[in-house]
Amino acid sequence: MTIPPAQLPSVTTDLTETTTPAPPSLRPWLTELGRIPANRNFAVPFAHIPWATTMIVLRTEQGHGSRDPLVLGPRTRASYATADKPLGCLRLRLAPGATGPVLGVGADDLTDRVVRLAELPGPAAGLAAELAELRHDELLPYLEKRLPRRIRESPTQRLHRTLLRTAVDTVSADPTGGTVPALAGALAVSERQLRNLFTAGIGVSPKHYTRIDRVRRVLAAAGTSSWSHLAAGAGYYDQSHMSAEFRSLMGVSPRSFVDGTRLPVLPCRPSRLG
Repeated sequence: MTIPPAQLPSVTTDLTETTTPAPPSLRPWLTELGRIPANRNFAVPFAHIPWATTMIVLRTEQGHGSRDPLVLGPRTRASYATADKPLGCLRLRLAPGATGPVLGVGADDLTDRVVRLAELPGPAAGLAAELAELRHDELLPYLEKRLPRRIRESPTQRLHRTLLRTAVDTVSADPTGGTVPALAGALAVSERQLRNLFTAGIGVSPKHYTRIDRVRRVLAAAGTSSWSHLAAGAGYYDQSHMSAEFRSLMGVSPRSFVDGTRLPVLPCRPSRLG
């Protein structure tokens, strides 16, 4: 019996990705380079789970180099897609607060959007053509030589990056302490300032950032323990709270996702900044 695509076991892009940390000279602006190999099983849809980062993505095809560098903004909800040919990608993750200095726009201008790198006003746009031709092992050395000298960052932008890094580290260390008041206290800023920092520097509110972080924790640990233990470990009040939040961001319940039930697949198309 043929299993309908909507019932096939879920595969997330994160599970197939290998990562290389950015060298120290790039870490103010980039955290890592991810490499997703070409998918040859066209029947199995990929789940693009929510993320709270901005990425420069270079799609790769078998027998060809990278093509048309794209920028993917923070994704507030999951999407699902299938490939019609062997297609992999390289993902350069920007550090919190680095979107402005690197791309020339606020992270909130890119939320839930896909745009061409060359169309953005920041210094990285001038590197798009060369990035498209580089192998994965050439990307970080190339950026080490070119990117830092192009960036002009104000003291305020550097301060915001430092504050956001502290906030992200706080949430990562203790998901139960990632409330807006707790994060504002850790950064010694007002709750309003914290929200503005997250909106401009990460692209989502601190509350939504925490929601995404918790769902990703559940996905990473699914199958290793009971749902109630996963809920507690991810910082939810209880299993019902986890299920409601998971459904809100993933479109289905945790159990249904693991069983292979998903939303319909949607195409990923670049859009223009307006």
